[in-house]
Amino acid sequence: MDTKLFARIGAVAFVAVAITMTALQLREEPVRAVPEVVDVTDPDSDPLADQLRQCNAMGEAAARDPDCHAAWAEKQRRFLGKTRQAEPAPQTSGENSVLPRAAATDAAPQGEQ
Repeated sequence: MDTKLFARIGAVAFVAVAITMTALQLREEPVRAVPEVVDVTDPDSDPLADQLRQCNAMGEAAARDPDCHAAWAEKQRRFLGKTRQAEPAPQTSGENSVLPRAAATDAAPQGEQ
């Protein structure tokens, strides 16, 4: 027998096995894993969620609403896990203002040049 004949028989057998395995694989339905859905929040017990929905419905007007700003700040605090701390308000008038002090030191009296 010739070696070419053995090579052809081997190639035909390989192709036949490959076609058979492909047909068997296509015949089976794929198993679909159902993802588990876990709902950990109770929307009825949290008034913040309702306030955020109302702010969302307001559109651009919510950017000027102080209640929406407070709700967004609370949501951010909860999300980031920050503790409540009183932040000092920036001072914009009076002697403690940064701008008048800087302007006063930069300006030289006109008679002393």
